[in-house]
Amino acid sequence: MAGAENGGIALLAGGAVVGMTQRYLVGETSVLLAQLQASGADPVVAGELARLRREAESGPASRLSAVALRALELTDELCRDSLRRGDVRAFVHQCACGAELRDFCVCARLLADP
Repeated sequence: MAGAENGGIALLAGGAVVGMTQRYLVGETSVLLAQLQASGADPVVAGELARLRREAESGPASRLSAVALRALELTDELCRDSLRRGDVRAFVHQCACGAELRDFCVCARLLADP
């Protein structure tokens, strides 16, 4: 049933459920952004990450690549700020969150692997 609709969920010829996959990508992106948001000391960056989470959760799945790219840019800002402040614990946590977000996005083909 290529391209057929089944209760609002598109099915592919191989039976893969596109709707479920998109919801998974949105949900996992949201969780990773929440972890990153919780790791930040800068309230401006934390606010921007919260905005990106809302965009990921409520916007079209086609925007996830742009959301992920911006989140990774913000991760760099958080890490640089933590280094400037000498906050090693925050830096390590932010690096781990950023690496997990990047790996997920590359595997999900939201970002290209350089």
